[in-house]
Amino acid sequence: MALAEVLLELALVVVTMLVTATLVIIGPRNVAAAFEDFRWRLEACLLPFAALVVVLLLRWSTQDVVQRLERRVLRNNITPYLFEFDQALFGTDPVAVLQSLQTDAVTSFFVFIYIYGYAFLLLFPFIAYFALKQMDELSMLVVSFTANYGIGLIFYTLFIAFGPRNVDPLLFDGLLYDAFPQSRTLTNEINQNTNVFPSLHTSLAMTVFFLAWVTRDKYPLWLPVAGFLAISVSLSTMYLGIHWFSDVVAGTALALVSVYIGVNYTVEGLIASVRRFFETRFGPPNADGE
Repeated sequence: MALAEVLLELALVVVTMLVTATLVIIGPRNVAAAFEDFRWRLEACLLPFAALVVVLLLRWSTQDVVQRLERRVLRNNITPYLFEFDQALFGTDPVAVLQSLQTDAVTSFFVFIYIYGYAFLLLFPFIAYFALKQMDELSMLVVSFTANYGIGLIFYTLFIAFGPRNVDPLLFDGLLYDAFPQSRTLTNEINQNTNVFPSLHTSLAMTVFFLAWVTRDKYPLWLPVAGFLAISVSLSTMYLGIHWFSDVVAGTALALVSVYIGVNYTVEGLIASVRRFFETRFGPPNADGE
């Protein structure tokens, strides 16, 4: 299946999920009111969105550089340590245990969650927080996502790690491509097989869940939905043979750090802190700007 067909199918399913959730959780009146005065809402979050775009462009544009740096210069392949840590912690590998439970129905569920559920989980909060009367929650979401991608890029540069399906095909099954082979077309475009530690699928999904907890008074119905999807996404990464248990734990820790940053800091505040740091070290600029 061509990439365009895969994207079209993904878009149709996710849009259907978004429309349904918007009507049930947010309400059509709230959405309509938000779009009537969308201009100030966008202006209020312009800087956080700009920071997120910069980080995403940096991650996308430096993929080849990062790959050469991690494989030819740093060469920190931690895959054996992840495998050994999981074995030592549980006495067996959690991925193998999960995959031993596989049935066609379970595999179909986790494939759906990994692809469609994950996309919905990441996109819906943008609509939900945009519909609120204040943009603080939307700003928190964008800053948290930015922290996820920024910190994740650092880890992917420092460490080489391959997932279970790339380590031992006799012990671990690559269930994603077996059950949904057309997904290879999409994943090859946006990811590398060494982007394993930490699991960004887990970190971004758990970030949405943690923020749903923080904002539970705004959307109480969203909290259990986000929790179910986030946990399912995390399990799916192991069941499908993509991530180790250690990757999921690290991804959850990254989510906590990212949410802490999103809740306690703003882009404006971070810029001001950096400016104060340099002024403290080097002094304020003179009248000529030198």
